[in-house]
Amino acid sequence: MEKTRGKSPDTRERLLQAAGEAFARSGFRNATVREISKRANANVAAVSYHFGDKEGLYAAVLRHASMAALKKYPPDGGVQRDAPPEQRLAAFIRSFLHRVLDEGRPTWHGKLMAFETADPTPALDQILQELVRPTFETLLSIVRELQGKAANDETVYLSACSVVGQCLHYFYSRPVIERLVPMALGASTVDRLAEHITRFSLAAMKGMTA
Repeated sequence: MEKTRGKSPDTRERLLQAAGEAFARSGFRNATVREISKRANANVAAVSYHFGDKEGLYAAVLRHASMAALKKYPPDGGVQRDAPPEQRLAAFIRSFLHRVLDEGRPTWHGKLMAFETADPTPALDQILQELVRPTFETLLSIVRELQGKAANDETVYLSACSVVGQCLHYFYSRPVIERLVPMALGASTVDRLAEHITRFSLAAMKGMTA
């Protein structure tokens, strides 16, 4: 019984799911290991065994949610690296929107990332280095190619941030947008949103280099 409730891979998975729900609901500081262990039907000691401590568990939960999204919707969107940059940008944006608007993922994924962004913990730096930065570098390479050698680093960075900002707007402001605009945001609208953001961004970047 001790082994089942403590050291098994199944226990680790249950802890990740229970912790994700708890952290998304209460935030890192207010969620407790005891509460998480109870929800996972595991011993409190199982957290130490699998993750070291509460901080380790939280970092693992963030990594778990981020990796699941990236695995399902990779940044390249299935487009080859030698494809035209316009096509790669469209694929990147479409994949990004799928990750943030995916209705099939656990609801706590998005809530947890919103919590972490609003009230960062040291775990954010780990996730940025391991998962977010490589994804952003993919976008930067596309934007550099689109803007040409004349564009300085700051212009490239700001342009890439503008692309990301447009995508995230539909996630963070979703309740407001759906009340202002006659459009239900979700998987069914990703293609339309991706096309709009792509055309808008390409036109803006073209105008900057004209």
